[in-house]
Amino acid sequence: MRVFYFYKKQVLVLSIFVLCLTLSNSSIVFADNKEEGSKMQTMNAEMQAMMAKWQEYASPNENHKALNTLAGNWNHVVKWWMEPGGKPEISKGTTESRWIMGGRYLQHMVKGMSMGQPFEGMGLIGYDNAQKKYQTIWIDNMGTGIMIGKGDYDFNEKTLNDQGTFSDPFMGQRTYRTETKFTDNDHYTYEMFASDPTGKEYLMMSIAYTRMN
Repeated sequence: MRVFYFYKKQVLVLSIFVLCLTLSNSSIVFADNKEEGSKMQTMNAEMQAMMAKWQEYASPNENHKALNTLAGNWNHVVKWWMEPGGKPEISKGTTESRWIMGGRYLQHMVKGMSMGQPFEGMGLIGYDNAQKKYQTIWIDNMGTGIMIGKGDYDFNEKTLNDQGTFSDPFMGQRTYRTETKFTDNDHYTYEMFASDPTGKEYLMMSIAYTRMN
C-alpha cells in the first residue's frame, strides 16, 4: 500500500512538472509569436508608407496639367541670332506635341528648315515629383549634344522658366535660360537666352507658336 501510494505521488509530481513545462513553453511561443506579429505589423506599415510615397512620386498632378496648353499641333516661326545684335536667321516649321507615358511627359516632334537644310528636333518636358522641378531635354539633327535643363512654372504669369547647359563646338559647354509664355490656348512663345564671350546675356532664339486649325 505504501509502495503504491509512493508510486502515485511520483506520477503526480511528474505530471505537474510536465504541465508546468508545457505551460512555460506555450508562454514562450506565445510571446515569440506576439513579438513576431508586432514586427510584421511594423513592416507592413512601413511598406504601405513606402508604397504610398512611390505612388505619389509616380502620379501626374496639377504641375503636369499646367502643360496641357502645349499639347497639339502647331505652326511655328523661329528667329535665332549667331551673335548679339546680328541679323537673325528666320525659318518656319511644325511641332507635334503629345503626352506620353500616361501623361507624365510631354513630347515635342519638330520639323522644318534651318539655314536651307531640313531640320528635325525632339524635346521632352516633365515634372519630377521628387525634386519638385520641371525637367527638359532637347536633341536635334544640327548637332550631337543633348540640351538638359530644369526649372519652375509661374502659375500667375503662366510662364515656364528653366535653365541648363548645351554644347557649343566653338565655345564648349554653355549655360542658358528659357522663358515659355502661354499667351492663350492657341498661342505661346519660347525665348532662349545665353551669354556672349564677355558674359553678357542676350536673346539667342525666339519662337512663336500658333495652333493649327
